[in-house]
Amino acid sequence: MDSALLIIFYVLAPVVILYATWRSSIASKIGSVLIAYIAGLILGNSGLLNDGHKEIQDILTTITIPLALPLLLFSMNIKRWASGLKNTFLSLMLGIASLIIPVIGGFYLFGDRIAESWKVAGLLTGLYTGGTPNLAAIKLALHVSDETYILTHTYDMILSAFFLLFVLSIGQRVLLLWLRPYRKTASTDSEQQPLTALEPKPRFLSFLNKKTLLPLLAAIGASILIFGMGGGLSMIVPESTSMAVAILSITTLGIAASLIPALNKADRTFDAGMYLILIFSLVVASMADFSKFDVNNLHLLIYITICVFGSFIIHIILAKIFKVDADNVIIVSTALACSPPFVPVVAASLKNKEIILSGLTVGIIGYAIGNYLGIFIAFILRVLHF
Repeated sequence: MDSALLIIFYVLAPVVILYATWRSSIASKIGSVLIAYIAGLILGNSGLLNDGHKEIQDILTTITIPLALPLLLFSMNIKRWASGLKNTFLSLMLGIASLIIPVIGGFYLFGDRIAESWKVAGLLTGLYTGGTPNLAAIKLALHVSDETYILTHTYDMILSAFFLLFVLSIGQRVLLLWLRPYRKTASTDSEQQPLTALEPKPRFLSFLNKKTLLPLLAAIGASILIFGMGGGLSMIVPESTSMAVAILSITTLGIAASLIPALNKADRTFDAGMYLILIFSLVVASMADFSKFDVNNLHLLIYITICVFGSFIIHIILAKIFKVDADNVIIVSTALACSPPFVPVVAASLKNKEIILSGLTVGIIGYAIGNYLGIFIAFILRVLHF
């Protein structure tokens, strides 16, 4: 596929998706984010993409989320977010505990059949506490071979795609069979409903209204400024912490900007951020190549599968015991297993923007502790097992 055509597809496909969710009640029930994710998976495994498109994908995934975050945060009610912090941090602690169990258990089950198994345990702990930056940092710290690192990362991307498909589609309904629902607080501010709502005319046409467009353009300008500031700050710290600094800076500045009445009350800022989320969903899903499954390393694949889905199941069990709601479990699991950029994506599928900031908070904490925890677990297992 031509690179220019691919960019046009990524940017304009969300318009088609939004139109479909407006015209079709079935598409509306599925949700624009899940449709975008499925479309991306189909594109990524169609044979139309090659390694030459990776640079385009990397650029788009790098800029869409940092630009979307401030727009999503501008309409936030900070007091409402603060009231739910207790549940969020409880779910964070349960999520980390849920990860440690399958990491250690899987290590003792398959450690003798996996190359550099104690290092893999450290990689997975850091990855599913923080994210890819932690994975890369722990690779360097533990001197993991390129082959082990690449295979671990590849399996993670493919399994994470299946995890996201689950939480974006039926995850909430399944968890609600055991866990209590999220209790939304009463809203005193005007809620910006998602673009997918069925209406007499497509809601995204409201962008063309002069009364809406000018404040929105100002908000987009503010988002670009925040993006630039966050990116600038990330360049003056070590590379291993640059992603954490960027996300933390952009989130903090976005929260501060939400206290400015003109930005907080600007119409359609949340929808503009969600449009960027749809682009991100398309791009990141198209990066998952199922053909890279290697059955010759079956034990490593099983180990990572246990860590991804086993930790999620354990998290659900603990959440039932400690009475944590379904949405918090899903958003915390997403923040830990997939990293902060996926938090707005999943929050949109849950139709719960109140938990975006909580998910970002968990993700940032995960970035901060991921390296420490991963290296600690690796060396503990090395000492105990070898």
